[in-house]
Amino acid sequence: MRVKINFWTLIVSVFFLLLASAIGDFIKSTTIAKVAKIYGEDARRRASALNSLMTSLQDATEQEKLIKVNDFFNSFRWVDDMQLWHKKDYWATRMEFIGKGAGDCEDYVIAKYFTLKQLGIPTQKLYFTYVKALRYNQAHMVLAYYDTPKSIPLILDNINGKIKIATQRTDLVPVYSFNGDSLYLAKQEGLGQAIPGGNKKQNPKWMELIDRIGKEDL
Repeated sequence: MRVKINFWTLIVSVFFLLLASAIGDFIKSTTIAKVAKIYGEDARRRASALNSLMTSLQDATEQEKLIKVNDFFNSFRWVDDMQLWHKKDYWATRMEFIGKGAGDCEDYVIAKYFTLKQLGIPTQKLYFTYVKALRYNQAHMVLAYYDTPKSIPLILDNINGKIKIATQRTDLVPVYSFNGDSLYLAKQEGLGQAIPGGNKKQNPKWMELIDRIGKEDL
């Protein structure tokens, strides 16, 4: 009888272990370990926290996903590229942003975009949008979410952490937007493949970013 109890206990334990693995693998354990090795234990905690958050949001509404992901990354510090990366304009991957726990406006947008994409929000709804931030009189980037192609977008921003519709953001003047799928055809894994005949020179920073993401173990 004792052997049978131990056997079934083992079976149940393995079942729940496999179940946890199946639903909690938004960020691979090997990737988290790699981030920790490069950036330290604080980075490991940030990566693990994001993985846990994404797991909890699997069945959430799109609005809930927007709010939680926006809040998560807005807790990171803003730091200028020159100070952080010793480059004038560097687009960090999501893992680099998590590793440093800091970045500039593009890094917030990139991390939010790929996280929401991985959570199942169609990329047709997500646009990288360059704006002029009037309060600071400088160029800025935000993530715009369109519920429908004709709807007024919601703005996910690191300057103003509260998600608002674009018409309420009178402090921002839109310059132009682009969608990753205009240059890149996304795969389910989040890496994607180049669109045949696509002009990669339209946005070289985007293509260089995608190339670096492709080399990361997502």
